Amino acid sequence: MHRVRITDILWSIRFLINNMLNILTLKEAITKLKAKEISHHELYADIAKQIVSVNEKLNIYLSLDKQVQQKAEKLLDTPLAGIPIAVKDNFLTKEFPTTASSNVLKGFMPTYESTVTTKLMGAGAVIVGKTNMDAWAHGSSTETSDFGPTKNPRNPEHLPGGSSGGSAAAVAADVCIAAIGSETAGSVRQPSSWCGVVGLKPTYGRVSRYGVVAMAASTDSPGPMGKTVEDTAILFESMAGRDVKDATTPEKEVPQLFKATQKGVKGMRIGICYTDHTEIGKQQVSKQILEAGKLFEKHGANVSIVPISEKVEKGKIFTPDFAIGVYTVVQRGEVASNLARYDGIRYGNGRSFFGAEARRRIMLGTFTLSKGYSEQYYNNAQRVRNLYLENFKQLFEEYDLLISPTTPSYAEKLGSSFGSPMYGELEDMLLEPTSISGLPGISVPCFRDEKTNLFLGMNLVSSWWQEDTMVAAAHLYETETPWNTWRNKI
Repeated sequence: MHRVRITDILWSIRFLINNMLNILTLKEAITKLKAKEISHHELYADIAKQIVSVNEKLNIYLSLDKQVQQKAEKLLDTPLAGIPIAVKDNFLTKEFPTTASSNVLKGFMPTYESTVTTKLMGAGAVIVGKTNMDAWAHGSSTETSDFGPTKNPRNPEHLPGGSSGGSAAAVAADVCIAAIGSETAGSVRQPSSWCGVVGLKPTYGRVSRYGVVAMAASTDSPGPMGKTVEDTAILFESMAGRDVKDATTPEKEVPQLFKATQKGVKGMRIGICYTDHTEIGKQQVSKQILEAGKLFEKHGANVSIVPISEKVEKGKIFTPDFAIGVYTVVQRGEVASNLARYDGIRYGNGRSFFGAEARRRIMLGTFTLSKGYSEQYYNNAQRVRNLYLENFKQLFEEYDLLISPTTPSYAEKLGSSFGSPMYGELEDMLLEPTSISGLPGISVPCFRDEKTNLFLGMNLVSSWWQEDTMVAAAHLYETETPWNTWRNKI
């Protein structure tokens, strides 16, 4: 803890010298605003200055609200105190266009607000702007956007990940205080890993999907992205809960995640996953996960390796390899169904067409749902999906928490996704088993390469509805290691 206190002091000195309020964490910004140590005018001036400085280069925001400061000043007494957030452009917003980064919806102004943005604004958040993404959320690079790729703020020659790449980049580039993304297979956690920020994917159904442009409705999960674990916990509490407009949201009490960050890991049973995978075991990220296991042991957890079952034996298919096929088939089928509404009459401008990635997914999805093939492909994929569910139920009888790499490697260079139809599935391969099972997860930075300034992430997964467990471990790891986003501002 001695190192942490010195780091905090150094950061405070740098903050006082440079007065860059846009690098504040969410917790710090709320605290300083409520204590009147800073003003909304000062905070938003620094955010605006940073947007002017980097947005054209990085292509983060697709639309911006220039009246945010006036709105924020009226929200000081709310839980979120008028802090500026960025929102992925697949959340319907009445005051901003919602395009899902596709020309098909270019200029589309929704007539109603998504539940997530309604809740956040009700809690006192102010939307700065809508962020770039893979078109229709199809991808893990943000290169399929019809409005150009977003670049990774850590190293602009590299990708930010996706499909919530714009939101992850917004946090990393300090053009907001926190952001909102959505995940279907890894689209919150994977770009968070590549951009060196924190991304939290809740249990499926914990956060309403109402007003989110649907991709794969059986796995879509909105989630917060921030500079620290505490930041994502604060946003989570304002986003989550039952919504009568979304039948998948249950009558469950929303956990107090911010308080849960202080619980620690003493007595926690933690399983280390995928470090013995043939393609990952020798990578730097596996070394970092094993080191994380030692840290948790030091703080009282019981840690062991969860061996991968390479074959389907006795219903156990924990290996991520099978999840790629399951997700591909299920997601393509749901994409074909969901995108059928964009016919240029009810939705869409009638002049633009789907991009290449959307067309590929529609065609494959239509095929796997067609007569004579749905049993062979779609129904069979759902059976294997159920095996994953059963396998995870068994695992969580033995473990309280599972940890693994978020992604196999560092952020790849711009252009890497071109000509690779399965690019997204391969980049998300370590996250797909938990996504198709509806489990919660959180990615935290676990290593930074000094030469490239690129990050690796650790994925922490707890059982369904037990987000407090993973957040407790993630916060402890974050405070005991030097990889946090905001500390690397020093």
